[in-house]
Amino acid sequence: MKRFPPLLLFIMLCASCKNSSNSTEDLAVNQGLEDAPSANFKSDQQVPSVQNIPLIEDQKDYTLTPIVKDLTNPWGMTWLPNGDLIYTEKEGKLYRFDGKKSHEISGVPEVYLRGQGGLLDVTIHPHFIENNHLYISYASMEGEGSGGNTAIARALLKHDELIDFKVLYKATPNTKKGQHFGSRFAWDSEGYLYFSIGERGERDINPQDLKRDGGKIYRIHDDGRIPTDNPFVDVPEAKTAAFTYGNRNPQGMTVHPKTGEIIAHEHGPQGGDEINFIKPGRNYGWPVISYGENYGGGEFAESTSKVGMEQPFYYWVPSIAPSGFAILDNAAYGDWNGNYLVGSLKFQYLEMLYVMDQGVIKREKLVDGLGRLRNVKIGPDGLIYIAVEGKGIFRIDR
Repeated sequence: MKRFPPLLLFIMLCASCKNSSNSTEDLAVNQGLEDAPSANFKSDQQVPSVQNIPLIEDQKDYTLTPIVKDLTNPWGMTWLPNGDLIYTEKEGKLYRFDGKKSHEISGVPEVYLRGQGGLLDVTIHPHFIENNHLYISYASMEGEGSGGNTAIARALLKHDELIDFKVLYKATPNTKKGQHFGSRFAWDSEGYLYFSIGERGERDINPQDLKRDGGKIYRIHDDGRIPTDNPFVDVPEAKTAAFTYGNRNPQGMTVHPKTGEIIAHEHGPQGGDEINFIKPGRNYGWPVISYGENYGGGEFAESTSKVGMEQPFYYWVPSIAPSGFAILDNAAYGDWNGNYLVGSLKFQYLEMLYVMDQGVIKREKLVDGLGRLRNVKIGPDGLIYIAVEGKGIFRIDR
């Protein structure tokens, strides 16, 4: 084995940790984790067809209605059983909109407001009527070290105040990097809470290491306990809340209204945004495989496929910078029904994907040019709601 002088070895190790490195050849994927459950799964190697799929221009065959105006960066949305809308502003404010007026909800913790970090997603417990539990994800400075990382917390919502506040999960370590916090919520039919945490700008360190937070989708009980059947509970030193790994920065997650499957999308670098069906213990490949390239050009990934790593259901080249994810289940929308809806930050439209026979057959722009689409949700009335940076929250009727 070739030996290097200590100083040269130190320099090489430091260089390999930089997020701007151009190769993953020296990345130790799953080193020491040969017995991880993912090794027992047959990964999906089916390469999605994304070529020559028509992109339809905005037909404007719908009505756009403003719901909440003059918002800065509306990030998360959910609804109370009485129909009131709960939404977050990334700067650290939480609101309840009663149909006429927004009421600020107090008791929100201080957030680490830096780059993409701040107050992020919000959801209510599936049995909110019985327990009044509300959940938020946010960039938190709690814990050792300077900077922040993504936290998941639960509280009682009472008279527009968060009480009995409890942090259920806090990613480590803190870092001053301002990118890739995640973070979206989804509940499955069994009452498990899923959330995403991006790789926090540590491309070559976090996503492929089960001992580290970041670059993963997590699953917990509603009180923060780790499910005993989580895929990595028997892996020594692993983050046992992790459900998948090899993710970059998932900012869209939803439950399929027909099958109950958890589906997420994540940002690629320059190209390579992906949609993935989330399966326990799977490795989604970042940054070893990717359909994207380095910012400024140049390949960095080993390839676009590798045994043991999942192929996406769909991917975008060039990147649309996806945020927010919903699936229509309302016959009132006609031929839109069943389509996937994804917000585009980069191109400032809502992209609708027509899905048939497990593949995308057509794409269509909606609300083209309205602004950076931060979120899209299906309301309790079955209608489409979108959150647009610098504008507010709107409803789309057809």
